[in-house]
Amino acid sequence: MRIRRLFILFALTSASVFAHHSTAVKFDQSKTVEVEGEITKVLWQNPHILFTISAADGTEWELETHSVSILRRMDSPESFVEIGDSVKVAGWPARQGFGMFVNNMLLPSGEEFVFKFKAEPSDLIWSDRMWSADNKWFAATGDTSAETLGIFRVWSSTLSGGQFFLWLQEYPLTEEAKVLQAAFNPAVDNPLLYCQLKGMPAIMSNPYPLEFHDRGDVIEIKIEEYDSVRTIYMNSETAVEPAASIMGHSIGRWEDETLVVETSHVNWGHLSGRGVILSDQVMISERFTPTESGAKLEYEITVTDATAFTEPVTLSKSWVWIPENEVEPYNCKLEEG
Repeated sequence: MRIRRLFILFALTSASVFAHHSTAVKFDQSKTVEVEGEITKVLWQNPHILFTISAADGTEWELETHSVSILRRMDSPESFVEIGDSVKVAGWPARQGFGMFVNNMLLPSGEEFVFKFKAEPSDLIWSDRMWSADNKWFAATGDTSAETLGIFRVWSSTLSGGQFFLWLQEYPLTEEAKVLQAAFNPAVDNPLLYCQLKGMPAIMSNPYPLEFHDRGDVIEIKIEEYDSVRTIYMNSETAVEPAASIMGHSIGRWEDETLVVETSHVNWGHLSGRGVILSDQVMISERFTPTESGAKLEYEITVTDATAFTEPVTLSKSWVWIPENEVEPYNCKLEEG
């Protein structure tokens, strides 16, 4: 192992943007280390691709980086490295053991893959040939060629405009909620660890594509992350009886081209999985509005919970239409198999 340099990373669009596990808990983001060796194992999977490298000094390094789903939109084939390849990697070291969250990888071809978003030539460490394509993640608007401009198609998340994350830095928390937030331990209490399913409203902040299906009296939202499906009942007479679940019970209606959804009976218990705790009395109102050109889907969500907030919290984001994108299988896995 060769330690080349240490530096502090400030960029919000770094490799940790989409980490499902608590990256800051597991890895020291104030440092960067380098390792050179032979790849002995590769697992192409969600929520993180895993590599094992055997270094020259005999140590085995367990490495991880983005998910397959994220790299797919960076035009990265799953076979860019194979077992037996000699590579160099640089990234944040694990706080315990020989581990790393990889930000750079020098490939046998001499190209350097930069996993960071908004990568620049200055992000290269060993090569002058950078392989990184994240333009699809920053599309300010989508394609306008759809014959039907409505909501029923695949929509893709975009980092453009700064609204991707949906969440706020601070919330109007009640005193009770502040106490719960202070006691929250992300290493233990994070509901997103170990491939546990993500509920409402957090599932709507996910970075992957989603698709709306018209099923008559029901609209289904198929979400790539965790292979999730939301059911929106559009006819109160045929809707099932409400029952508590992590997605809740959703009733929808149309206001012109806008799909309005009211959701109750949510028992996931979290706003985003980062310490804001919601009660089982939370009410969620959503508005999905395709733009006139059909290129974007504007989204607004209001979360009302008197136990957690002193006033309703309203958030917004948008998706874009990129025709070639599809909702792919997610198949979240912890390690192997």
